Amino acid sequence: MPGLPGLPPPPEPGPPGHLGHRARMRQRLLQAGPEAVLDHELLEMVLFLALPRRDTKPLARALLGQFGSFANAIAAPPDELRAVGGLGEAGVAALKTVQAAAQRLVRAELRQGVVLDGWDRLIDYLTLHLARERVEHVHVLYLDARNRLIADEAQGRGTVNHTPVYPREVVRRALEVRATALILVHNHPSGDPTPSRADIEMTAEVKAAAAVFGIVLHDHVIIGNGRHASLRQAGLL
Repeated sequence: MPGLPGLPPPPEPGPPGHLGHRARMRQRLLQAGPEAVLDHELLEMVLFLALPRRDTKPLARALLGQFGSFANAIAAPPDELRAVGGLGEAGVAALKTVQAAAQRLVRAELRQGVVLDGWDRLIDYLTLHLARERVEHVHVLYLDARNRLIADEAQGRGTVNHTPVYPREVVRRALEVRATALILVHNHPSGDPTPSRADIEMTAEVKAAAAVFGIVLHDHVIIGNGRHASLRQAGLL
């Protein structure tokens, strides 16, 4: 509709409802950086890429209510995410894609340097992978002669407080990938990274088995919730 004589024409209408909200969040992210976006907004942005016709704010709020934080939401098991009404397979896949991307990015950074020289980076990487797991997982980091990461491989998955580890299998895999050193890692779902007697005994068994082939066990790191323990630093290795 044209404006009245002598007056400017009315402004063009902006995008309706949640579409304008999305555009403003995108602009803020790109101009001010990720710290300018709150957890629920970041969840909204991830979800509206997968659910373009939905208002994703209620879903983001539901995820935060269920899991407590952005990090917990993307790390939650797929079955628990599916239980959030309205999320669907596309939403679950979007969240797990973000988790996978974060893990790949940190792993790529870890591979660029000497693992033992970047201890904080290593702990960040291990925390990202394991701190929010509900059962115990054991990983082995295989290192070359310069202590660079060759591979990070899952050795086993267990219960809430135990995962069997087979020293023979750890050493066999080290020989296959030509590793000269190892770092054992596992999580404590309780959140308390204090090593148990079983942890200490298993570490000694792996160390002895690896030493037969000239392979060094550098450390055994236990990841808790926001905390970690090093058996070497504790004088237990």
